[in-house]
Amino acid sequence: MRALRILLVVVVVLGGLFVLADRLAVNFAEGEVADKLKANEGLATTPDVSIKGFPFLTQVVGGSLDDVEVGMKDYEAATGTSGQSIRIDDLQADMKGVEFSGDYSSATASSATGTASITYAELLKTAKSEPTQVMQGVTANVVGLSDGGNGKIKVAVEATVLGTKLPQPVYVLSTVTVEGDTVRVHADSLPSFGGVQAAESEVRSITDFQQKIDDLPGGIQLDKVQAGTNGVDISVKGSNVRLAG
Repeated sequence: MRALRILLVVVVVLGGLFVLADRLAVNFAEGEVADKLKANEGLATTPDVSIKGFPFLTQVVGGSLDDVEVGMKDYEAATGTSGQSIRIDDLQADMKGVEFSGDYSSATASSATGTASITYAELLKTAKSEPTQVMQGVTANVVGLSDGGNGKIKVAVEATVLGTKLPQPVYVLSTVTVEGDTVRVHADSLPSFGGVQAAESEVRSITDFQQKIDDLPGGIQLDKVQAGTNGVDISVKGSNVRLAG
């Protein structure tokens, strides 16, 4: 009995040491991946990296990690216009089947899904904010974006008619969609200004706008989008997504 108790103690101690070593190894690996992501993507802050699954060390031996979660704050994504970017407020991605090289210099996920958000204030920079003539004697420009409910964006348009600014903005509900690498905002119906209806093409040059986002980390792509409380919420996805290297 004494020998059995000693054996059990040894097993428990060794098991505890293995768990400790495993957790130390995974913490070290998470830091290394985060540092490589920061360097590769030119990030201002270090991303959050969480490697899921236990034990970690057996995954390393197999050369593949089951599940890696990555979180980035304030990511500056390119817009396709030279020198301009749009800030992604919060980007979260779940990477599956992460294969890495023998020297750990590169890592690629077989698939990835996640979410991103862009504030209305940031998206507003895309809209036409300078007063633009929509018909003779009438100029208009977008002055605000907000949650219109039911997945819609409420677009506030300020108008000046015959030199007099209307006392209140004109509001339109708009649908937001994703087409390829571009977020598009399209008015469901067109407003009138001081009771005057302008030509559709002229009004839509103000109310409708789009934003290209073509430089997300690792090559992940836009998937779906809808209006939320504080901005637009975007689903992202990808395959063969590069984490490092």
